[in-house]
Amino acid sequence: MKAVVGLLVLLVRVSHGVETHCDGRQDRAQCFGVLGGSIDIQLMNGTSEIHKYKYLKNSLVLLYVSDKQVLSNTIGHRSLIFHVNGTFRINNLSSNDSGIYTLQTFDAAARSTGEWTLQLFIQAPVSSVLLVSECLSQGERRVSCSSEGGDSPQYSWTLDGRTLTDAELLSVNNETNIITLKQHVSGRLVCSVRNYISNVSKEERISICGERTL
Repeated sequence: MKAVVGLLVLLVRVSHGVETHCDGRQDRAQCFGVLGGSIDIQLMNGTSEIHKYKYLKNSLVLLYVSDKQVLSNTIGHRSLIFHVNGTFRINNLSSNDSGIYTLQTFDAAARSTGEWTLQLFIQAPVSSVLLVSECLSQGERRVSCSSEGGDSPQYSWTLDGRTLTDAELLSVNNETNIITLKQHVSGRLVCSVRNYISNVSKEERISICGERTL
């Protein structure tokens, strides 16, 4: 018995003690947890008639439960099992918790009744964003964006709440996250940095180079 192939991507607000919920019953799902946070993995519903199940990480048995009795739990010191709602919580997440998780279920005669996999990624959140701008000799403005922390950050720019246009951009360097704005460009410039578990932005109101501001 196989669940429908699905993709589960969760974006959560970053805070201390953040918790993420993933559905381990969606085969080939993807889920993202916050470094240092907690994750609740739904293994079955609270009224399930499944007699036995194993939960494996990278082919090694992590958890083994029979008739709601925990026979094995290799991370028992930082995990909890809630039989009432069928979830498995892992606390104090580290990068080592990333991997392929497999749920195997069995009937009373120990015959296989299903198998589902979930790919878990643990990421550090973006903690801060820094904008630095300078005027160039011909009146253009170069702006760089950098961030602290965060795994696999993605950068994007807006001006007055909309995407920058070719009429405003002289050049873009996606590797260094530096843009050069053409002359006479002004407004509310925002650099946003995000990954799957965080989204942080920094705003700067820029004026035309050489123009005095009050």
